[in-house]
Amino acid sequence: MPTTTPVPVREIEVRRPGLEYPEPALPKYFVAGDIMRSHIAAMLSAVFPEGEDFFVRSVRAYRDQITDPELKEQVKGFIGQEAIHGREHRHFNERLQELGYPTAFVDRRTKKGLALLAKVAPKDRQLAVTAALEHYTATLAETLLRDEGAQAEFVSEEIRTLFTWHALEETEHKSVAYDVFQHVSGKRRIRVGVMYATHVIFLVGMSVAVLHSLVLDKEARRKPKAVLRSLKGLRSHPFFKRDVVRRLRDYDRKDFHPDDHDTTELLAEWRQRLGYVTAA
Repeated sequence: MPTTTPVPVREIEVRRPGLEYPEPALPKYFVAGDIMRSHIAAMLSAVFPEGEDFFVRSVRAYRDQITDPELKEQVKGFIGQEAIHGREHRHFNERLQELGYPTAFVDRRTKKGLALLAKVAPKDRQLAVTAALEHYTATLAETLLRDEGAQAEFVSEEIRTLFTWHALEETEHKSVAYDVFQHVSGKRRIRVGVMYATHVIFLVGMSVAVLHSLVLDKEARRKPKAVLRSLKGLRSHPFFKRDVVRRLRDYDRKDFHPDDHDTTELLAEWRQRLGYVTAA
């Protein structure tokens, strides 16, 4: 059943970092000089622009049905933040394309896949997909913001800022799509069922994209042992630890809410570190 629980006040500010990526300073393997980590990050970035646009459309479709004034305001912030995320990652993806990553191809395939989803899936399922993927991004975002080692892997300040800024804002609006779903539907069967499907489709899709990217990488093809070592090294990466898996599975709980994991202090810390002034 839809919930009428009032939504707490949250700070969701739309920012425009306007980042640039100097050509001579950006190596192909921009994450710790590592083959697999760089290809994974590049393919994640490749799906962001169309993914963010889909998120915006799925939430906007229910904007007129939201009666909670605070949630209405948060939806505005969500839409603004996601629009800028897509724009910044598209700019970064153009640079990655120049380095040999198939970001344009993955962008086109993502657009077609999401267009098909929008055509065949009811709007409440589309919203549930957005809530599920927002849980993915929020979980990875918090992991990145809490792990100094993961932040240090980005070899340029611009790329580090791109991903930490994105992570900050994903953490700020991590509850919005979920709260919209709860207010207009609230059906746990749909929420959890869509998450199961999302696990499969997202992981398979990302695996195919990364494999495609690797096949096109001449240096990776020449050094299969280096690729294998890089693949084995993923076991020690924060994103692949058991705690992340547990956090993702937490979504299935009957009483789950994204705010169960308090990030108030983390957000305050990163707003300061990135030079953003907190509203009084």
